[in-house]
Amino acid sequence: MKSLQRILAIVRKEVRQLSRDRLTFGMIIGIPVIQLLMFGYAINMDVRDLNAAVADMSGTSASRQMVMDMEQTQIIRITHQVSHADELEHLLRQGKVSVGIYIPPDFDRRMQQADRSAMQLLVDGSDTVVQSAAAQLAQVAQHARTSPYNDRPPAMELRTFYNPERRSPVNTVPGLIGVILTMTMILFTAVAIVRERERGNLEMLITTPMKTWELMLAKITPYVLIGLVQASLVLLLGRFLFEVPLLGSLLDTYIVTLIFIITNLALGLVISTFVSTQFQAMQLAFFVLLPSILLSGFMFPFAGMPRPAQIIAEALPLTHFIRLIRGVVLRGASLQELSGELAVLGIFIVIFMSLAIMRFSKRLD
Repeated sequence: MKSLQRILAIVRKEVRQLSRDRLTFGMIIGIPVIQLLMFGYAINMDVRDLNAAVADMSGTSASRQMVMDMEQTQIIRITHQVSHADELEHLLRQGKVSVGIYIPPDFDRRMQQADRSAMQLLVDGSDTVVQSAAAQLAQVAQHARTSPYNDRPPAMELRTFYNPERRSPVNTVPGLIGVILTMTMILFTAVAIVRERERGNLEMLITTPMKTWELMLAKITPYVLIGLVQASLVLLLGRFLFEVPLLGSLLDTYIVTLIFIITNLALGLVISTFVSTQFQAMQLAFFVLLPSILLSGFMFPFAGMPRPAQIIAEALPLTHFIRLIRGVVLRGASLQELSGELAVLGIFIVIFMSLAIMRFSKRLD
């Protein structure tokens, strides 16, 4: 009986302590709710509205009808009209479209020739889910009847760029760099600042003339090197174990990675200003990591998500890094071609650092 009383006393103490910890209470409720909403509404393997570009060199009623039939499948959404096949490949390399439709000038004549492809479907194979959706689109198109001369379904040539073998590691390994850096950089930085506060080491910093931004820069610099080492390790293992290609510049790869590391470190600093214990820092870091993995396009196709989920994903640094690293490593894109995504990460750095500096204080409280 006395043992039960002692156990109940400890239980009551723990319950009271949890009730006072608003962050922990919020995580208890928030994590299952967020996971339910993301898996129930945002995560969708049935890809729709892939950005597509069309180069209709024929310009006939049959070719226009073909494009309309393909768009009505809702698998693609025509966002670009170009005048040459080279422009389709350029848009694919930039990551602005996932599918390119090339209709040759003699489309109508090809429709009457059973031994020739009437058109080409160019696909960004850096995402295997997109490849599957494009294959489905090709099947739909081949069952269309657009020829004014006969009822033969049009033959279509499917060209897959960047990962024609459909090997999953080619798609996964570059994105894994971002996931690892998101997890470690945010967590390391947030915990490091809070640990200094818990151990009382900030007392020594109070008496120094060091400014807030100088202290932050000094704290994150070692982790920049750690992040570069982690990225190098993943690249090396991916190359030698899984034969993941590096089509772009190695220098561009490290520049993109460095900017992303700084972004995550700045976010870690912001988190450290909202928490008072290392456990709380780990909780908030996990709170950021979970939606980043699920909504960034790393595991599930971005195009398959509803618009509200895509808006949330655009506010996550990992979403933009996934586009950057796959663009450089798998598609051989240059930094100039990916300048828009780089600019977004730059904006994140400015916002996070400004917020951290405003909230951070070298006070013991």
